[in-house]
Amino acid sequence: MIIFVTVLEIVAPVFLLALIGFSWVKLGFEYRVEFVTRLAMTLAVPCLIFTALMKTEIDPSALTTLLLASILAHSAIVAIGALGFWALNMRQQTYLAPFTFGNTGNLGLPLALFAFGAEGLSYAMVIFAVSAILSFTFGIWIVSGGSSLMRALKEPMVSATLLGTLFLWQGWRTPDFLTNTLELVGQMAIPMMLITLGVAVARLKPGRIGQAFILTFVKYGVCAGVALAIGTALGLSDIPLAVLVLQTATPVAVTAYLLAQKYGGDADAIAGLVVVSTLMSVAAIPLLLAFLL
Repeated sequence: MIIFVTVLEIVAPVFLLALIGFSWVKLGFEYRVEFVTRLAMTLAVPCLIFTALMKTEIDPSALTTLLLASILAHSAIVAIGALGFWALNMRQQTYLAPFTFGNTGNLGLPLALFAFGAEGLSYAMVIFAVSAILSFTFGIWIVSGGSSLMRALKEPMVSATLLGTLFLWQGWRTPDFLTNTLELVGQMAIPMMLITLGVAVARLKPGRIGQAFILTFVKYGVCAGVALAIGTALGLSDIPLAVLVLQTATPVAVTAYLLAQKYGGDADAIAGLVVVSTLMSVAAIPLLLAFLL
C-alpha cells in the first residue's frame, strides 16, 4: 500500500496535467501547439536544463558514467530494433526512430523530478540531452536520409546542456539576479510540456492500433531491459540507474509523428504508436516505478 501511494503521488501530477491539455482541446478551446512548443524548447527547457546542472551537487564523474551508459543504451536499442524490423520486413524509415527514442522531455523530466527530486532531474537532463542530439542527427537521418551534427548543436537545449555541464565542472555560478530569472523561466517548462502533450495526443488520428500495441509492448521490454543491463554493468548507483531505465522506457514522442509528416513517412502508423504507447504508459510507468523505487 505504501509503494502504491508513493507511485500514485509521482505519476498523478504528470497525467493530470496531460489530461488538462487533452480536455482543453476536446472542449473546443484554442491551443497553438507550434508556438508553445517553440517557447518551451527554445527558452523554458534550456533555462531549466542550465540551472539544474549548474546548481546540482552531483559528482561530475557520475554524470560522465551516466552519459556513457545513455549512449550505449541508445546504440544497443538501435541495433536490436534494426535487426528486428529487418527480420520482420518492416520499414526501418518508419519504425526505427520511434522505437529508439522515447519522450524523455515531456514525460521523462517531470517523472524523474517527482520520483527522485532535484538529483534525479539532473541525471534526467543528461539522458534527455543525449536523446535530443541523437534524434536530431541519427533520428532525422533515418527518417529523411540525411542530417548534420551541426543541426543538433544549434538546438538551444543542447547548448544549454553543454554550458550547464561546463559550469558544473568548473564550479561556476551566475549572479543571483540572473539565476533567479533563469529559474523562473525554467519553471514554465514542465507544466507547459505536459499540457502540450495532452493537446497533441487529442489531435492525433492514430492508425494500425493492433500493431501499435504489439510494438509498444516490445519497446517497453527492450528499452527497460537494455538500460537496466548496461547501467548495472557500468556500476551506476541506485538513482542514476533508475533514472536511466525510466527515461529510456518512456513512450513514443509526438516529435516522431511530426517528423513522419515532414519527411513522407507513415504518419498514421506513428500516430498510432504515439497514442497507444502514451496510453499504455499510464499502467507501464507506475509498474516500472514500483520496481525501481
